[in-house]
Amino acid sequence: MARAKLKADDVFNALGDPTRRAIVHRLARGPSSVSQLAQPLGITLTGVRQHLDVLEGCGLVRTEKIGRVRTCRFDTRGLVVIETWISMQRSMWTQALDNLGDLLDQED
Repeated sequence: MARAKLKADDVFNALGDPTRRAIVHRLARGPSSVSQLAQPLGITLTGVRQHLDVLEGCGLVRTEKIGRVRTCRFDTRGLVVIETWISMQRSMWTQALDNLGDLLDQED
């Protein structure tokens, strides 16, 4: 099955939620089960699963179910999307500022 193209808007939206940021922060330290993620968050397993669905959809988390345990891992694909977006923004603004500098130099 082909994966959908990841979008920066989806990654930023996912990271806009403090619970999802907490999940990503925890998974950056290593894999965890859904129940281990739920414990410090004080939310239900269903709630954690809903957050994980969003994080999986934007490429920040991968999950794998073996038997009755669903293990979650940090996935860097979503970060690559953000890095690309930031790089494009940086290039655009650098060029705009360079053009402004050139214009101001001409006025002298």
